[in-house]
Parts: sequence; C-alpha cells; structure tokens
Amino acid sequence: MTSSPTFHYIVLRGEFDMTTEEEKKFSKQLLGKTVVSKTGKRFGEVGDIIFETRSGELIHLVLANPTSYTEKLELEKDKTGSILIPFSAVIAIGDFMVVAEEDII
Repeated sequence: MTSSPTFHYIVLRGEFDMTTEEEKKFSKQLLGKTVVSKTGKRFGEVGDIIFETRSGELIHLVLANPTSYTEKLELEKDKTGSILIPFSAVIAIGDFMVVAEEDII
C-alpha cells in the first residue's frame, strides 16, 4: 500500500499565520539549510521563503550568505538586494536544499 504525498505550505514572515504546528516545525527546519546545485556548487543558505498568502504557493527562497559564485550570477533580487531562487527549481530537500541550476540561470 502506498501513501499519498504530504504537501507543506509554509508561512514564515507573512501577515497571516494560518499554519499548523507541524507546518511551522517543517518551515523552521528549512531555514538555514545550505542550498546547493545538483553538481554540488554551493549557493548560500535559506534565509527566508516568499509565498503567495492566499494560496500558500511557495514562490522563492531568499538566500542568506550567498557565495561569491552566486554573487557573480545575474539572479533575480528582491528590493533589498537579496538573491532569490525560484522555489520551482528545488528538486530535493534533505540535509541540503538541492536546486536545478539550469532552472535559475
């Protein structure tokens, strides 16, 4: 018997806090994770997550402590200059957050 996947909608710094305790715990586990490419290139760490408040859809990871490699890439930035990684580029979450580099550059 296979179980259906669990989907998490994460609210980290939104105006509305409609998360369950389990979702809050999961979201806190993402903060500080190292973001790497499939080939092992380090991008930085997850500093925050941007989401759509109405649907809960995850939009971007906000990088903290970006590497010099990441700084050289012409990636999207928010109004404060923080580098954004589209959440759609995330392909795995474990000890690291793995992104498909070809989806972001």
